Amino acid sequence: MREENNNGVSLFSQSDALLGQDPIEEIFALNLGDFITENLISEDLAKKIGSNVKNKKESLKNQLKELISIYSLKNTLCVLSFDSNEESAIYTSIAKTISQMLDVENCEVYLSYEFSKTHSDKDLILVGASNRQETKGFTLDENLTPVKAFNEQETIIDANYTAIPMCSNVFTTGVIVIQNDINKPIKKKYLDLVESIASLFATSMALQKEIDETNKLIEDESASIGDLQHIRAELTALIGDLCDYQQAFVENLANAVDVKNQYTVSHSKNTARLAKLICKELELNEKTTDLIYYAALLQNIGKIALPEKMFATNGKLTQEELKLIQNQTNSGVHLLMNINFLSEVVPYITYKSERFNGSGTPEGLKGNSIPLGSRIIAVADAYSAMTSDRPYRKAMESNQALDIIKQESGKNWDPIVIEALSKVI
Repeated sequence: MREENNNGVSLFSQSDALLGQDPIEEIFALNLGDFITENLISEDLAKKIGSNVKNKKESLKNQLKELISIYSLKNTLCVLSFDSNEESAIYTSIAKTISQMLDVENCEVYLSYEFSKTHSDKDLILVGASNRQETKGFTLDENLTPVKAFNEQETIIDANYTAIPMCSNVFTTGVIVIQNDINKPIKKKYLDLVESIASLFATSMALQKEIDETNKLIEDESASIGDLQHIRAELTALIGDLCDYQQAFVENLANAVDVKNQYTVSHSKNTARLAKLICKELELNEKTTDLIYYAALLQNIGKIALPEKMFATNGKLTQEELKLIQNQTNSGVHLLMNINFLSEVVPYITYKSERFNGSGTPEGLKGNSIPLGSRIIAVADAYSAMTSDRPYRKAMESNQALDIIKQESGKNWDPIVIEALSKVI
């Protein structure tokens, strides 16, 4: 006889009230599509859930429909600036953006024939390039760098090319090929960024392939409960992978921005960590803290598209260069608006240049009209910049930087945020 358990039912245990003894049915039945809950579900509630789910197969199909509506290609593959409705524009934009970020001559994207809609006798098919070129491809028996990278699932660098495989935990979908300047090797942080783009891109495509199979199964009246549960498990595993790669992409993008800025330490990470400490001091909730943390990491994202030589000089910038620097926030916001999973951080970045007395840009917002996240990032960024070495000056001492910030309290920065800063440093 089963012993009584008054501790409730967690995500990792089961209730006798659940149909088919499905360990995550109770989570889905509560419409918690992210499968995560820290609260225990009582036995009474579990019984109600079990009695309400009369048709297990229809319930599973509804769950799958919800998943694929959230994680469809148009919602997950918008990593860079492109129109996701036009396949060729996706790959061309990816190639052009990588080429611009790395300041290289050319970047090409090849897809495996399984993932390309182009009919060809080649195994790897050119689907996008930063410089317009004739259609070409490779067969997998060729002894060439792109083919080796695809077959061996690892980045390969030679005198002419850097080839990065587009790998998920399920498929290798293609390869990104960068034309090298032999006298200008690609920096490690930039290569990390391209590898994270390749993984995110491949995982999004693998997820889309799984979504296509899921749609077929939903329409199949003969599909069994076991089939539906199996494909749900595969979908959730890919979604978990996607979240991991999104995290890596954000961090590598921030690192690449720091490299462009010639910072000797990770300014973006330092600013983000400090912003998070300020959030905790102000007792903000976890979601808001996370959004501010990501916004602080990516506040200078627009600089990724600027030429590196602009940051290496101590001389006066030209009018054109100055205009590019001034416009980098707008460029960064435009880029973030096309990264769907980061779109919520846009307001914090947009208004980070506002000043507490209303003298800032772009809208001249004043006081509490400025989003709190923007006010926190502005203070954290100023302190982090002052206490970091730059090509044209040495870092300030912590007390000196804090004194300067306090002198601008109520003018440039929020006094409450400055008070929190003084406590956490």
